[in-house]
Amino acid sequence: MLSNPTGRLTQGQFSFLPDLTDEEIALQVDYGLRRGYAWSVEYTDDPHPRNTYWDMYGHPMFDLQDAAGVVAEVKACRKTFPHLYIRLLAFDSSRGVESVAMSFIVNRPATEPGFFLERQEGASRNIRYTARAYSADRPEGERYGA
Repeated sequence: MLSNPTGRLTQGQFSFLPDLTDEEIALQVDYGLRRGYAWSVEYTDDPHPRNTYWDMYGHPMFDLQDAAGVVAEVKACRKTFPHLYIRLLAFDSSRGVESVAMSFIVNRPATEPGFFLERQEGASRNIRYTARAYSADRPEGERYGA
């Protein structure tokens, strides 16, 4: 059974759907703003599932009331880093801590080389698996076409 027929990176919400348009992104941001979430734009060229620390573009947007500000920041990030992964994060501070309430990718490279699953057999029939991105074979900044 094929669990990911698109072969695309599946992280965050909406990963199995076609890319969201800017209008659809604005609707999701409006949804978060109505709940008091603060938004942040992040980017990376290493989308490994355990790489949770992407680079932040600009500053977190705590006081926004309109989705247009977030969409403008996404567009500026796309212009600066058109060949990288870009995601939006929504933070919920209602419990006194900043915890991620929403996360979804808003930009992808033209080609996504995917991950290699490496199997390692150890003592006592232990088997370990490691996921490694094919793109990690190239140096940082050169992983996707410029």
